[in-house]
Amino acid sequence: MEFVHLHVHSHYSLLDGAIHIDELVETAVQYGMKSVALTDHGNLFGAYEFYKLTKKAGIKPIFGMEAYISPTHRTDRSMGRIETAAYHMLLLAISNEGWHNLIKLSSLGFTEGFYYKPRIDRELLAKHNKGLVCCSACLGGEIPSALMDGDEAKAIRIAGEYMEIFGRDRFFIEMQNQGYADQVRVNPALVKVAKHIDVGLVGTNDAHFLNRDDKSSHEVLTCIGTGKVLTEETKQRYSPDLYFKNQAEMHKALAEWPEAITNACRIAEMNESKPAFFEKLLPVFRTPNGEPDTTYLAGLAREGLKKRFDGNEPPREYCDRLERELQVIEQKGYCSYFLIVNDCVQYARQNNIPAGPRGSGVATLLGYSLYMS
Repeated sequence: MEFVHLHVHSHYSLLDGAIHIDELVETAVQYGMKSVALTDHGNLFGAYEFYKLTKKAGIKPIFGMEAYISPTHRTDRSMGRIETAAYHMLLLAISNEGWHNLIKLSSLGFTEGFYYKPRIDRELLAKHNKGLVCCSACLGGEIPSALMDGDEAKAIRIAGEYMEIFGRDRFFIEMQNQGYADQVRVNPALVKVAKHIDVGLVGTNDAHFLNRDDKSSHEVLTCIGTGKVLTEETKQRYSPDLYFKNQAEMHKALAEWPEAITNACRIAEMNESKPAFFEKLLPVFRTPNGEPDTTYLAGLAREGLKKRFDGNEPPREYCDRLERELQVIEQKGYCSYFLIVNDCVQYARQNNIPAGPRGSGVATLLGYSLYMS
């Protein structure tokens, strides 16, 4: 009995999620799950920790984000209230390109679209949607919100816009069943929207806390986040079903839509993203004639060492030492690093800016040859 959670909030959904990532991964393993997603609100803060722990546990990580999307443009700040300024949208990376696009969207949400929340818009989605699966999210999404307002035509129009951006294979109508009255009313209409534009359903549980018993603690957390107190009738109320359910519980919750369960597993199988968290991602120095950085650095170093000896041939031991250093630096992949630092130092000195590099690299014969010290 398979099920994959694609909509999960950790404590990095600040003052809204109450799941610690280590406990999330441990529980997923206990439930026999082969894959699990992390989809915090508007950010990827937990991605590295999530990656390390899932890899150690031997399950496939799915990197995602419950993004906030503006109904108009990301720079539009005319709405006046968060409910109409920042709708929810679930985005899941299924390739390395998708992971990179997820990073771009999260960053742009903070730097260009922030209004109540870090928002994106359709323009950004059109530019950065490759490798991403989009789901219509919870009742806070644009499509469910339109249906709650009784505007089925608007819901179909919005769903069609997302389908045009992502295509039928990468856009899904999200089905949830946590006992909300609005869900009971809206879910049949969501199925109707999916049929109208011919896209699939996907089931999620929008997990905000790990166990059912954690609901009361989570309520304290959300009161802090919204400036309310527990006794207030106006405080945001979460269903006790917003916990990390096991497969049997999810099959029971989504029994009315077996397609939604199948598609959750299918999206997990589509995922081939492998973020380069442990790879060296050093910048590459662009050499003047397009030659390899190793060749260019060696040329500068040999020429510089000769200048140190007034244009004469350096002693053999100096030449041998320099070649050994160049070999080690090439093996470690640091040629561009030395060239970039050298470029900064030479520019500073040519413009009468004091420059004094520090570190073990400065103490090398290479540094001496490049006049870095």
